[in-house]
Amino acid sequence: MPLKIGIIGLPNVGKSTLFQAITKKQVEAQNYAFTTIQPNIGIVQVPDERLFELARVSSSIKIIPATATFVDIAGLVKDAHKGEGLGNKFLSNIREVNAIVHLMRTFTDADVTHVHGGINPKNDYEVIITELILADMETVLKRIEALEGKARTGDKGSQIEFLALQKVRTGLETGKRTRDIELTDDEQARINELQLLTSKPELKVYNVDERKNSRTPTDGIAISAKIESELAELSDEDARVFLQDLGWQEPGLNRLIRSAYSLLSLITYFTSGPKETRAWSVRHGSTAPEAAGEIHSDFEKQFIKAEVITWKDFVAHGELGAKEKGLMRLEGRDYIVEDGDVMYFHTNA
Repeated sequence: MPLKIGIIGLPNVGKSTLFQAITKKQVEAQNYAFTTIQPNIGIVQVPDERLFELARVSSSIKIIPATATFVDIAGLVKDAHKGEGLGNKFLSNIREVNAIVHLMRTFTDADVTHVHGGINPKNDYEVIITELILADMETVLKRIEALEGKARTGDKGSQIEFLALQKVRTGLETGKRTRDIELTDDEQARINELQLLTSKPELKVYNVDERKNSRTPTDGIAISAKIESELAELSDEDARVFLQDLGWQEPGLNRLIRSAYSLLSLITYFTSGPKETRAWSVRHGSTAPEAAGEIHSDFEKQFIKAEVITWKDFVAHGELGAKEKGLMRLEGRDYIVEDGDVMYFHTNA
């Protein structure tokens, strides 16, 4: 499934530097169907060492990882909901993403002024959230006004939505985000259609000083956008040496990508053979037919069964060896896919 993450933040928090690091690690567009790269979009690989192990066993010609799309959303300033900065463009860009990364500044640099005159990530975050809440309130109030008459006529669907809107309005007025407001399943379905900004899953990211990247905050992740940008400029070997010098196991960007990937409760299953080894993204709790549908929509409709091997068994014994040892399972339509499954689908297609 597509994963689209919007990066937002106040001016001068390092958003452009971080995004430059992301776009320099951008994957080749031709590997992914119907992908159009715009200047403010970067498509990057989701790091997963299991891919290479599976590809080695299968002697795969090609390795295709899961991907995440990052969108550089510019223009957030105080009163953005009133049209300040890029205003409506900023808000419409957020509506198009699956989740939001809030980038906040903790690094010190006398040459880079802070828009509010001092470094205070808590305040930065509150400014961002306030703008999103105010924008959502405006959307909700307009919808309430448009729906009120129809709800009074007794239309059941309108009444459900009207009640849901009143709950959301009350929650927003008290500073709650939409996703934290308790709604019934029917009410939630109605509210989802509005694509409210505070309904998006969010990840806090702190842009730290260069040598403090290892300090992990309790409510998010720490990353040095400056170092990530420098790493992105290096060859693989030079980057490895630089990481060793820093005492890091991997770039912070990898942690960011994986955190964003898991933010939406996504898991990975694999297909592996001589032609290619590929990672596929599905939501946690997806069934085998739904997983097959990620490859082609017809596969979900015409699903018969799936051959399933854990990635560890596949690596340890190979496909044929796993089958001979009884480590391959035949699963039907009700099977819930697990992270790391290697799957082969049988369909009527």
